Amino acid sequence: MTTRVGLDPFTPATEMIVALRKKLVSARELLDLHLARIERHNPALNAIITPDFDNARKAAERADQARTSGEDGPLLGLPLTIKDCIDCEGLPSTAGLAHRGEHRAECDSLLAARLKAAGAVLMGKTNIPPLASDWQSNNRLFGRSNNPWDLGRTPGGSTGGGAAALAAGLTPLEFGSDVGGSIRIPAAFCGLYGHRPSETVVPRSGHFPGSPLPNWGTAMSVMGPLARSAKDLELALDVIAGPEIGEEAAWRLELPPTRRERLSDFRVAVLPAVDWLPLDAGVAAALEGVVDRLGGMGASVGRAAPENLRDTRAHHRLYISLLTVMMFREVAGEAREELIAKLAAGRNEFDPVRVQAVRAGASEFLGWHAERERHRAAYRDFFRDWDVLLAPATMMPAFKHDAAPFNSRRMVVDGTEIAYDLHSFYPGLSTLAGQPATAFPVGLSAEGLPIGLQVIGPYLEDRTPIGFAALMAREIGGFSPPPGFAD
Repeated sequence: MTTRVGLDPFTPATEMIVALRKKLVSARELLDLHLARIERHNPALNAIITPDFDNARKAAERADQARTSGEDGPLLGLPLTIKDCIDCEGLPSTAGLAHRGEHRAECDSLLAARLKAAGAVLMGKTNIPPLASDWQSNNRLFGRSNNPWDLGRTPGGSTGGGAAALAAGLTPLEFGSDVGGSIRIPAAFCGLYGHRPSETVVPRSGHFPGSPLPNWGTAMSVMGPLARSAKDLELALDVIAGPEIGEEAAWRLELPPTRRERLSDFRVAVLPAVDWLPLDAGVAAALEGVVDRLGGMGASVGRAAPENLRDTRAHHRLYISLLTVMMFREVAGEAREELIAKLAAGRNEFDPVRVQAVRAGASEFLGWHAERERHRAAYRDFFRDWDVLLAPATMMPAFKHDAAPFNSRRMVVDGTEIAYDLHSFYPGLSTLAGQPATAFPVGLSAEGLPIGLQVIGPYLEDRTPIGFAALMAREIGGFSPPPGFAD
């Protein structure tokens, strides 16, 4: 399935833009290519759950007219998708909750507004778990999304539907959000690239859970892109980055260039092994393979971590404390007591931390924020000596669908049974301190499932981890289509 000039559903978004600019393909033709792909493959994936095809056709026609008039834009005529919980005017923003099934966003989030201003053609919204808080994308409203590499496995969450659509060639770009790995874990599970921006680089207003208003008292949660190449990530980030509502009068954002242009010049710190948390043997082998490749090229590579990660258990406790407050801040009364009872009955060593967080008052919350600033300072010191920190994106490849209640799920990793919610550990390495992190594919497991790593960069130097991921693709290869979807 290709256009008359040879574009196919897996052509990089940057190349699609070039073809649109040269008028080798029309926006309508490019849209029709993806709509046919969606009609064919979305029933098996259940990835795009809120189609907006009529408006997409109108937007594509406007884009073609604009090009005829000599106009241009960074994304003019490019079709794409957005995660359910990011507001787009007139479309559902359900967060996977049955009682929000009839909700329609009254206005665009700033992210969606910037995409539309850049000329993007929004095809629809993608599936997520309830409250965007699981590594499976399954809810009572829309059902379950499936991984195109193995329909019996999760594509990840919470940007799982978007990752599945992207990997299967249903969309060239997806925009999601990340506080517990919700961009990076789906990217790793589906063989994609995903970028968690530095905190404050992309506006957070217009996301639920959250608020359409800016500065609503959150931390750690961000919105960002998923793509099939690092170059496409940078294209997407450049469109959505910028000041929040009300700050544009004085603030400008100029992300610096990547620190290094060649892999051999990078100073790469590799996260030391975490002795209390198992790591899938395939993921560990992939990490060591990348380390060996970098060393062979002459890069400066060493096992090192910021001072704040010397005690990874303490780091995770702080991260879980703040994450729990953010996730359950609106739960009150009897429902709050039920939540505490469920957490108190858990078998996870971090469940008491969550109980404390649910019960915490303002003074404890502010104290945790003060501690968080010490972690941010530790990263600043660390990146004076190193350019990036290389680590797993997740402890294992995509797992099989699990319908058990969240708190009772257990995972077996490298022969060791662990609590399900420890999936948040590796994403939390960057999330707690607000650092940028790029997930990138590094090959396949023995079962033929994608393996992804993440590279963490200095705050506001997002182009450095993205640039590192782009250079790695030249050495080890990048995205490859899932079997059965490569036609």
